Order: sequence, then structure tokens, then C-alpha cells
Amino acid sequence: MRRPETGEAGYEPDPRRWRALSVTLVAGFMSLLDVTIVAVALPTIQRDLHASPAQVQWVVSGYALTFALALVTAGRLGDALDRRRIFLLALSGFVLFSAACGAAPDITLLVVARLAQGLAAGFMAPQNSALIQQLFRGAERGRAFGFFGATVGISSAVGPLTGGAILALASGDQGWRWIFYVNVPIGILAVLLGRRLLPRTRRGGRGHVDVPGVLLLGLGVLAVMFPMVQADSGGIGRLWWLFPAGAALLVLFAAWQRRLVARDTQPLLDPRLFTTVRGYAVGAGVGTLYFIGFSGVWLVFALFYQHGLGFSPLMSGLAVTPFALGSAMAAVLAGRLVERFGRVLTVCGLTAVLAGLGGTALLLRLAPLGGAPWLAAPLLFLGGVGSGFVVSPNITMTLREVPVHMAGAAGGALQTGQRLGAAVGTAALPGLFYVALGGHGDYRSALTTALAAALVGMAASLALATFDWRRDRRASRDRRECPDEVAHDPVNARQS
Repeated sequence: MRRPETGEAGYEPDPRRWRALSVTLVAGFMSLLDVTIVAVALPTIQRDLHASPAQVQWVVSGYALTFALALVTAGRLGDALDRRRIFLLALSGFVLFSAACGAAPDITLLVVARLAQGLAAGFMAPQNSALIQQLFRGAERGRAFGFFGATVGISSAVGPLTGGAILALASGDQGWRWIFYVNVPIGILAVLLGRRLLPRTRRGGRGHVDVPGVLLLGLGVLAVMFPMVQADSGGIGRLWWLFPAGAALLVLFAAWQRRLVARDTQPLLDPRLFTTVRGYAVGAGVGTLYFIGFSGVWLVFALFYQHGLGFSPLMSGLAVTPFALGSAMAAVLAGRLVERFGRVLTVCGLTAVLAGLGGTALLLRLAPLGGAPWLAAPLLFLGGVGSGFVVSPNITMTLREVPVHMAGAAGGALQTGQRLGAAVGTAALPGLFYVALGGHGDYRSALTTALAAALVGMAASLALATFDWRRDRRASRDRRECPDEVAHDPVNARQS
């Protein structure tokens, strides 16, 4: 099967591309920040709106659910129609629903507004990576994905700190509303700048949208994620049957996509992304496994610091800030280095994350608690540096060979895997924390147990990245030793 063209021919750099990137990154930062920023305000929201624990949990989990459901479909619509139009409409909706969340008079309307806000965020997110594919080439694309990776890493890590700071500044039971209102002026400015700076997508007759594929994928992702977002109310034990049902729907989705390709009809998610596009399948797996551990640790740290040590939300956020700083610095640097060093950056980064978080777990378990959180700062910084060398290079290497006309769907699928991994992590790790806590109230043991589980997911990601790195090294060695054979062997040529 002929590999789709990459769309490099006829490329002319847009002089406004870096300013356009800044607009998409600000919008992406807001949407990803809203996954974690609200968590620190849940107790205040529950008291103010007289909500039950199950109801208030939907303020977080409902957003994550609709975010993940929209990603692949939104990416395909951006490819088929116009990324600029989809991005601006989604960003406008995100701003509108953020205001609705802030003004919600009761928990029911707040949850409904959060579901709509998550849907808007899910339509916006895949346009970010697709626009990078469209606007940048070569080393510039690596730098752009470096900034994008920094945005992903920082937004996840600083959510608790940002939420704590807003609650500290906006005192009173109504202060939680400013967590949502803060999106409104920033989002309006981003919409206005986006209208001026973002390029339109050049359409080439690829306007078909696979409706059966949308339904199969959406129902499959919903079935897999719904028990996890209901984990706090016993959803995993009560709704376990949705896992095999979701797996069956996703298998049917994959079979339907292969059938459409055989008919030469444009699918929702082209299976050739995983079989012929170098690095895509491995990169998606590395990202999914990493986010299982990465996303859940912040909730675990928040539980440990706030309930175990009595920290305020702001102090709890400050305690993990070194990780965010290290991630930001390393991600931008990694974007410049990825074209030169490739997958080895991910391997080194995952090793540093394991060392940093593993060392933090041991320190918080063994050292005197009075100064342990601040003694852990260098180890968290090391873990953050490692994370910056994971997220940014992995996104670049996963998407850099993707044809431009498939960039939205490919970015949406990549982020769907990350959201599924994040859902597993945020459901499993706090659950393990509470199980280990039991009736003994040993917060140190609970923290160590949950972080050990997170490190297992990251170790699996490291194993997959190492496999890919070693395979690339063998392919490069074979290419140097037998250039004529590789040149005439299309399979090895594609892998190398």
C-alpha cells in the first residue's frame, strides 16, 4: 500500500506562524489546566452549592469525559473542513461555558456547563497539533512541538497551584467561581487574535465524515471511561461490564476503519497511521502509559499534603511547583534537541522521572515530615526535567511523519490515548491511596503505595521507548553497513 504523501511540497512559511502558535498554546493551556485546577475547589463548591460528594465529583470527571469523547471526531472535522473555523468556534464555546460555570446557581447547572465546557475543549485540542503540522516544517516543527509539550506538561502540573492561588485571592464561599471566570477575558482576547492570525485550511475534496465511525468510537470510549469517572462512587465495581462492551465496540471501530480504507473511502481514523507512519504507534503507546502515572500523582500529592500534613491548597500547590518549573524548562530545550537525538531523549527523560518521583516517595516515607516536602524539591525538579524530555519529544516524534491532511485526526487519537491514560491514573491512584490508608491513617504508607503504582506505568512506558530506541539504532546501523539492501527493501526503508 502506498504511503500517503506528507504534504511538504509547495510549503511556504507563514510569516505569522509563531504568533499564531502563541494563540493556540494559550487556548490549549486553558483547556488542559481546567482538567486539574478545579480539583482544589471541590470542597468549597460542595459546601456552597449543598452538593453530595458524587455530584461534585462530576465537576471534574464530567469535563474529562466529554473532553476525551470529542477529540478524534474534532480532529477529523478540522482536517475535512477548516481547522481555523473549528478552533475559533470551540474556543468561543469554551469561553461561554466557562462563564456559565462561574454563574451556575446550583450543582446541576454547574455539571451541565462543565460537560459542555469539556466538549468545547475536546474540539479545540486536536486543532493545536494539527496547526503545528500545517504551519511548521523541519527543525521549526520540533521547536513548536517543544512549546506545545511544555504547555501540556505545565498545565497538568500547575493546576493545583493555580487553583489554590485563585482561592487564596478570591476569599469567601463564592471564590471558587473565579476559577472559571478567569478564562473569560483570556479566551476573548485569544478569539480576537486567532481571527487575525490563524490560517485557513486548504481543502482538497476531503469533506467526508465517517458517521458510523464517530458513533462506534464515541460509544467505545464512553463505555471504557464511564466506570473510571465514577470510581469514587463505586463505578468500577458496579459498571465493570462496560469495559468488555467498550473493548468490543473499539474492535468493531477498527474493523470498520479498515473496511473503509479497502473501499478507498476516507475513514475517521486511518489505520495506516499505526502501520505505515513511522513512530506513530509506539509514540501513542508511550504517551498513554506515561499519562497513567503522570496524571494521577498530582491528586495523590494533594491528598497527602492537604489531609496528611494539613497544608492549604496554595501550600500544597507550591510544594509540587519544582516539578512544573523543571518540566517547562526542559520541554522547550527538548524541542530544539529532538531532531538531533530522537527517541533517546524520551528514554533519558523517563529514567529521570522514575528517579525523581521514586526518590521523592522514599524521602517522604523516611525523612522527618517537618522539612521533607521542601527537601523533596530537588528531586521533584529532576522529575520535572525528565517529564519535559518525555512529553515534548514524544509528541514531536509521534506526529512529525503524519501527512498534513490527517494531522487533526492523528493528534486527536494521540490525545485520546493520553486522556484514557489520565482517566485510569486519576481513578486508580487515589483509590490505591485510600485503600492503603485504610483505618490506620498512615499517610506515608498510602503515598508510597500510590506512587509505586504510578512508577509501574512509567516503567512500562520506559520499556516501550527503549525498545523503539534500540530498533532505530539497529536500523541506522543496517543502513550504514548495507545501504544498497536497505534502499531496495521498502519495509526496512520505511522503518529506518
